[in-house]
Amino acid sequence: MATFLLIEAVYSISVCARLTTIRMGMSITHLGTGSRGNATLLSSGSSHILVDQGFSGVQLEKRLKMLDVSPNDLDAIVITHHHGDHGGGALIAQKRWGVPVFANHRTTAELGLLPELTHHFEALDVLQFNQGISLLPVPVPHSGADNVAFVASHGGERSAIITDLGSWTDELVHHVRGCQHIAVEANYDRKRLMAGPYPSTLKDRITGRGGHLSNAQTGEFLSQVCTDATRSITLTHLSEMNNAPHLAESTVLFEIEEVFEGDINISMQDGPQFSHFIGRRDGDGFATNAIQRIQRKLP
Repeated sequence: MATFLLIEAVYSISVCARLTTIRMGMSITHLGTGSRGNATLLSSGSSHILVDQGFSGVQLEKRLKMLDVSPNDLDAIVITHHHGDHGGGALIAQKRWGVPVFANHRTTAELGLLPELTHHFEALDVLQFNQGISLLPVPVPHSGADNVAFVASHGGERSAIITDLGSWTDELVHHVRGCQHIAVEANYDRKRLMAGPYPSTLKDRITGRGGHLSNAQTGEFLSQVCTDATRSITLTHLSEMNNAPHLAESTVLFEIEEVFEGDINISMQDGPQFSHFIGRRDGDGFATNAIQRIQRKLP
């Protein structure tokens, strides 16, 4: 089990300011989330860890460039599971840039990763990286995959990255509860899904235990894990056909209004749009919940 020190702040900032201007803490930046690709960059100083690589090489370069980061700067890629929108670009990163990939055994086999650039982990192994970044993989139920969520720690504060699950376990609640930042999928609005054109078999798979979380389910999960320490939430992996940002946000907020007073954002497919930060302080050394936003510059 990981042990954590205590720091006190989570911040949010829209992408455009370069990550090199962030002098303290660790940034969490979704390069894009959705059925067409997922990747999340964790950065602290010169250390950069990518959680999932579901993009082409060209798309990964393009999105990282907006943060003044190159694929060559990546210390490692960690993969939640083998489905193409999460791990389909991992082998590309190994072959093109020699990036080490961390994955469990099934994910490695399904993706055909290069043995010489692949490191295996088991559930609840603590992965240690440079600049004090550590990751804890926690199993989550998802059909046809050996999926994990990651709880990232930097200096004692924690950020959870959770996607592709149709339900949750007591173990997941235990490890996520009290995280300063939580990124979790809110995949579909149930009424939209049921009224939509998908065949009944696909609807059953999406709504099943190994499928995806609805907006209401995400709200219920967050009501169990948010505490006074939780200062920011990002909703991810919204279905373009069966959901909408205003539906996801309003439904989740209805469920958590009594336990959460922080900052909530939505990550869409065409990122990056903003970053969150754990462990930052102001110039006097005091924690603050200030949110900084500046206009996004497209490449």
